[in-house]
Amino acid sequence: MSPSADPVSFKNTPADYLGDPTHPFNKVWRGSKDGSVRLDGIPAFDDPYAEREWIKAHMAAVFRFWGKMGYGDGLSGHITVRDPVLPGHYWMNPIAVHFSSMTKSKLVLVDPQGHVSPHGAQLPINAAGFFIHSAIHKARPDIHAAAHCHSLHGKAWSVFGKPVEITTQDACALYDNLAVYANFGGVVLATKEGENIAEALGHKFKTCILQNHGLLTRKLSYPLLPMAMSLADQWSVVSVGHTVDEAAHLFTTLDKQCQVQLLTERAAANSGGDLQRTVIDKADAEFSAKFIQDPHVAYTNFQPEYDLLVEETKGAFLK
Repeated sequence: MSPSADPVSFKNTPADYLGDPTHPFNKVWRGSKDGSVRLDGIPAFDDPYAEREWIKAHMAAVFRFWGKMGYGDGLSGHITVRDPVLPGHYWMNPIAVHFSSMTKSKLVLVDPQGHVSPHGAQLPINAAGFFIHSAIHKARPDIHAAAHCHSLHGKAWSVFGKPVEITTQDACALYDNLAVYANFGGVVLATKEGENIAEALGHKFKTCILQNHGLLTRKLSYPLLPMAMSLADQWSVVSVGHTVDEAAHLFTTLDKQCQVQLLTERAAANSGGDLQRTVIDKADAEFSAKFIQDPHVAYTNFQPEYDLLVEETKGAFLK
């Protein structure tokens, strides 16, 4: 990532991939022999306030990217990321603000009870989004970001209540990493729905297809409070990650694979049986997944989009 791309100066500290030539992240790039040319993964911070600003910048970038992808859908769609300064608080997008106009200054810091805190934008949030994310985060404290919105192909494939097939290299990011929640029931208690989705995700999956709803990716955990879930916030796909960048990359990967699945299903149906799908075999899928699913690799996969957004917007989302 170019130094000008981020609004804060951060220092990389020893991470799990540093000094380990066998780490999956270090297998996807090559630099100079003396180590002066290299690719860095997820940055680590000595200053939690600097990390907070970095998180907000990358959250705003993800929303701008979602806007470019056409994921905006009225009041729906939300991301939560844990705040590194205040325990139990997390950052969330305000309700009824278009993804394409998101900036750091519009992001809301939510307290553990789901109320808007005085430390971020003074704007309302999506209530069902908070309560559902809280349930998911509580069940999975190992991750830090959760993302959900109503992507077209995710919604379309979700009506079948089936996982996508691992038919492409990119789809290996979903190998043994995808849940299906097949019991969406319309207007229900958001906390209960969140608990059901968390149960579907289990202890390790980072992506989920919600039948008749869409996709999900996620990050962290918070206390539960009762709140009715409205039909205006029907989900389709959920994704989670160690960073908001990873959650965003997984979400897009799953949505695109839903599109691939729809296209291949149609092609096979129209061929009269002449076209047969080939699914990647277990050994090859496991080998590719080892690299593609690494959090540093997934994080880095989003950085070209981040840098392009800085260039395209002249840094507008960093304000």
